[in-house]
Amino acid sequence: MNTASSLTSKQCKPCAKGTPPLSNTEADSLIRQLENWQRYDHLISKTYHFKDYYQTIAFVNAIAWLSHREDHHPDLTVTYNSCQVEYTTHSVNGLSENDFICAAKIDALFKI
Repeated sequence: MNTASSLTSKQCKPCAKGTPPLSNTEADSLIRQLENWQRYDHLISKTYHFKDYYQTIAFVNAIAWLSHREDHHPDLTVTYNSCQVEYTTHSVNGLSENDFICAAKIDALFKI
């Protein structure tokens, strides 16, 4: 099993009050399991490109469905033919494993 598929097999778990964010070492290890995601201190980001607006919005709707199921929601910036996805975990004021789980699942959606 490759590392990205191990992330996609996990479910997001609520972060208990007082849970610390991932350490830099932990976050760096997890970002290496994702394809073309960038880490900017307390968030991870990736931009997906599409042929047209319809495909972009279909992808956004798939992200909405996934986010609802995982109860973990990204910030999205949507244009005619792209969608930028950013994850951070506000309850820990930084990155949690949930951010990387959802990022891996979104990559899997994009490949369908």
